[in-house]
Order: sequence, then structure tokens, then C-alpha cells
Amino acid sequence: MSLRRFFGLPDEPAHTGETDAVRKVVQALDQIEPAQARYIAAFGYILGRVANADLHISPQETRAMERILIEQGQLPEEQAIIVAQIAKTRNQFFGATENFLVTREFDRIATREQKLALVNCLYAVSAAEDDVSLIEDNEIRQIVSELHLDHPDFIQVRSRWKDRLSVLKNLPDVPKSAD
Repeated sequence: MSLRRFFGLPDEPAHTGETDAVRKVVQALDQIEPAQARYIAAFGYILGRVANADLHISPQETRAMERILIEQGQLPEEQAIIVAQIAKTRNQFFGATENFLVTREFDRIATREQKLALVNCLYAVSAAEDDVSLIEDNEIRQIVSELHLDHPDFIQVRSRWKDRLSVLKNLPDVPKSAD
């Protein structure tokens, strides 16, 4: 299965205005081994799911998704940009209906280590604007549940990002007791 087909795009472009550069990148995506393509597509989609949790995907979140796809997905920059854009678009238009289905597919094909790495990447996307909102944090918690990871796994990854969690910022100082 190609990345184009996984994201519900036609095998052939609907218009002929594509540049040669875009065609070459799309052809390169189609050359990725099918199991790897499914993994990258689901991984990218779930990154977009968290970025879109607050119904807005910022440029910083987009760049974080692209960087993660380059590093974790081992994609060339041009391919990572296309995967991130497709993931963003699919989430913005179809997220409510596809979120569970794509996450279930990722749960099926990923190892426990890959799932934990994904959760860490979800926090990296959420923290791209220097703040993980409560909505994003809750979405990640939901994804962890859908991936059948344990609560201690969630807490372990989440604790790495505690300085970026909006729910923990600006807490009132606790008075020290006099001993």
C-alpha cells in the first residue's frame, strides 16, 4: 500500500499542474516498502492528531512534525514535508472519524518501543510552541490508552516534558513550613 493510497489520495493526481519536483517526491514515496509506508503514514497522522487537538496547527508544530519525520521516519526533507502536509490535512478534515482507526492500526504494527517513542514525539510536537496545553495533554493520554500502553509508561514519558505542561505552569508557591 502506498502512502498516497493510505491517506485516501488517488493513485494519479487529479490535476496536471504538479511540478516535476513534486512528482519525483511522490514517486519516491510510492517506492517505500509497503509495511514501512503504513508505519510512516500512521506515525505522521498521529503527530497531526495531537497538533490539531486544539483545532489549530501552528507553523511551529508543522516544523516539529517535519523534523520528527526526518529523524524518526528517516525520510528526506521533501518527503517529510509532504507526509506532514497530508497528515495535517487529513486531521483537519477527517480527524474525528479517522483518529481511532489510524491509532488502532499503529497499535497493531508498532512495537512497544516504537509506541513509547511516538508518545515522546507527540509531546515534542505539542511543546513546539513552548507549551503543552491541557487539550493536547489529554489527547496524548487518549492515544496512550488506544495504544494499550500502561499508565506508568505515560507518566514516565510525560515527566520528561513537565516544564512545558501548561497545567503545571504558574502554580502558586507553597509556603514552606517553619521547623
